[in-house]
Amino acid sequence: MRAQVRPYELIKAKRDDRALDAKDIRDFLSGYTRGTIPDYQMAAMCMAIYFRGLSSLELAAWTEAMLQSGQVLDLSDIPGIKVDKHSTGGVGDKVSLCLAPLAAACGLRVPMVSGRGLGHTGGTLDKLESIPGFRVDLSIAEFHQRVRDVGACLIGQTDSLAPADKKLYALRDVTGTVDCIPLIASSIMSKKLAEGIDALVLDVKVGSGAFMKDLSSARVLAHTMIEIGAQMGCQVVALLTDMDQPLGRAVGNALEVAEAIDVLKENGPADLTEVTYALTAEMLKVAGIASDDATARGMIKRAIHSGSALAKLEEIVSSQYGDPGAIREPARLPTARAMVEIPSPGDGFVASIDAEAIGLAAMALGAGRDLVDGRVDPAVGLIILRKVGEGVKSGEPLIRAHYNEKKRVEEAVARILHAYRIESSPAAPRPLIYEHLPARPRDPARSKAVKRQKR
Repeated sequence: MRAQVRPYELIKAKRDDRALDAKDIRDFLSGYTRGTIPDYQMAAMCMAIYFRGLSSLELAAWTEAMLQSGQVLDLSDIPGIKVDKHSTGGVGDKVSLCLAPLAAACGLRVPMVSGRGLGHTGGTLDKLESIPGFRVDLSIAEFHQRVRDVGACLIGQTDSLAPADKKLYALRDVTGTVDCIPLIASSIMSKKLAEGIDALVLDVKVGSGAFMKDLSSARVLAHTMIEIGAQMGCQVVALLTDMDQPLGRAVGNALEVAEAIDVLKENGPADLTEVTYALTAEMLKVAGIASDDATARGMIKRAIHSGSALAKLEEIVSSQYGDPGAIREPARLPTARAMVEIPSPGDGFVASIDAEAIGLAAMALGAGRDLVDGRVDPAVGLIILRKVGEGVKSGEPLIRAHYNEKKRVEEAVARILHAYRIESSPAAPRPLIYEHLPARPRDPARSKAVKRQKR
């Protein structure tokens, strides 16, 4: 009979770069979730993983242990393929707001558990809550019912879904272990797999406004999550997309909702529209609804032209107690009391925009939060009037700031002017989508095992 391994032995083993057994990993994470393993021992383990990493087998065991720490939804009684999309976060990234209704209008079921903004990146839940009455705190039963009847539902992480991850993320945030690829990947995948999805499309952002600043690290993160998906029996594909400037022109919660509505009305910015269409097409292909990109794009355009995607957004909003009139008339969304335009300091072309600085400028106005439980002002934010490659003359506006408190404007303006680089000639256009990373073959035995544990 195998003797029980003590937590400090596991920490020491990982510190010394020795492989951890799957059962030991399960016991360690189970003990942490129950509170029998204290924060200081988990912090030590996270730091050991930060420096030593996890093998593919260890990572699969770590992810599954977090997944099984709580409820794993079983959506098998709902007809159709269940597919979600996850973004690693950026500035002006309101893709989920237009993608979820668009994918649902094309016949997919979209169970989406989203997050809030923290730091310079925005959060889908904060944007949704700028719609009057919209609720993201639905029960699991309500979530299940809306995925079945409406085709999509967008909620926040509940206490029952991957509670180990919820506890662990808060600890990583204060121990310098957030930027660790195995821990990032297992955090994302444990939450997503708990949704009961059949497939997942990843939008891994790259650039100044993203968590992954360079293409190589973004590629490693994407491959890691694809590998976890394959081992856990879930098809995962990824697009690496640009976040060296904000996506679209709106940054701020209600402003971004209005821009997402514009996409569904065929009036959205070209970059936001293209990234939304590309990710939705991947969802349709991975679900087997479309055989190729041309077929998927045709379905997407029909859903937009017919108005069914916009109608689906109204239905989602209504089903989650929001005001569908705010979708028909975006003027009913929260509006800031005042606006100011920030002029260009010189003539030329916009050579670059530091997306992180723009996100922090919106935060300074009150559009984001410094702390997890901080308050967000849904009305404030920025409209970007000049993007990379566009010409501007001295005194012409670069950005229009929407604000409620004048004392917040000075910091925002300073950050905006710091974010812009203007040169005499236009910059070469950057790709919106850098790479497509396909799914790996799933392990059917693992898929059956996960499904058995859902019941």
